Amino acid sequence: MNAIDRAKQIDRLCILTDLVLVSRLTALQAASAARAASLARLADLDVPLQAPDLPEVAAADVMLRYQRWADQRRADINLTLARQTAAWTEARESATLAFARSQALQGLARKLK
Repeated sequence: MNAIDRAKQIDRLCILTDLVLVSRLTALQAASAARAASLARLADLDVPLQAPDLPEVAAADVMLRYQRWADQRRADINLTLARQTAAWTEARESATLAFARSQALQGLARKLK
């Protein structure tokens, strides 16, 4: 295989690795967005509930019920967040590898030209 054919082959590989990189970055962005949404839902649960129109005992009952509900929601969201964080970490590593491959092939292509 001569140098021209090799350069063309490397150029085609560069196009493919760039496509893989875009795909991996898109997956990373989706994983990041899902994770951020879960973090926002957790933060929303930290807003204190106000019940100023109720008698003190009824307000305390409402607060306890809300806290019980919020604690259950936090547990559910934390499970989802753990899965999303694992997926985000995996997507980040995959995108990093795709970026490194793309950069290596582009460097090789520049050398051959």
